[in-house]
Amino acid sequence: MPRPSPRIVAAFAFALILADGRPRAEAQGVAAPPAAKAQRKARRDAPGTYMGRPIAGVMSYEGADWLFRDTREAEEQPERMLDALKIQAGQTVADIGAGAGYTSLRLSRRVGPKGTVLATDVQPQMLAMLRDNAKVAGVTNIKPIRATQAATNLPDGQVDLALMVDVYHEAADPETLLRGILKALKPGGRLVLVEFRGEDPDVPIKPEHKMTLAQVRKELEPQGFRFRESFEFLPWQHIIVFEKPAAEAEKK
Repeated sequence: MPRPSPRIVAAFAFALILADGRPRAEAQGVAAPPAAKAQRKARRDAPGTYMGRPIAGVMSYEGADWLFRDTREAEEQPERMLDALKIQAGQTVADIGAGAGYTSLRLSRRVGPKGTVLATDVQPQMLAMLRDNAKVAGVTNIKPIRATQAATNLPDGQVDLALMVDVYHEAADPETLLRGILKALKPGGRLVLVEFRGEDPDVPIKPEHKMTLAQVRKELEPQGFRFRESFEFLPWQHIIVFEKPAAEAEKK
């Protein structure tokens, strides 16, 4: 499908990043362990927020060219980011919120012909662009998957690495998303979030599109993920690595 003009897209993309999230149902019941208490607190948050932060709106497919802007390579250094993850040939990697395939195309080279990139997005128009971009690039190991806010539609227990680049803060229902990812990961599989630093006021991104490391940990650890490490060498972003613990894997 034809892409919109870069000038129109640049203005459109920044206009699109203000949107409401969805309300959370209020929890009731008797005393619960710490993880459950954290979930109850999150569901009591005001509409459009999660655990005290605003939920950003999903960027529309009409702004997809902004994802391929000329300055992104310098701003986000995608190859250095992927180098840090030490992705192995033959692995199955999920690119969650893949959009038109900016990161998926890079992942496809990393996993090689025997590996698979499961590229998910909630917008069918984004997936159509991704298919076109993969065809032009001659890539055959990317599998586009239509996800929803309620389901990742990833296969259970088959994913070595789930990667979300500038995506997690847009999830309308973070707990459902995280449960789906945990279920899809292999024992010891990793979940990596790349998020603009909320701690740094000089990062030129709107606040609802940034996250602090502390906030990310507060949200993910009660959902069964174990924090491993964070890399802080990118100009503007955290690379935050979690894993599915063996004990959690046995429960699944």
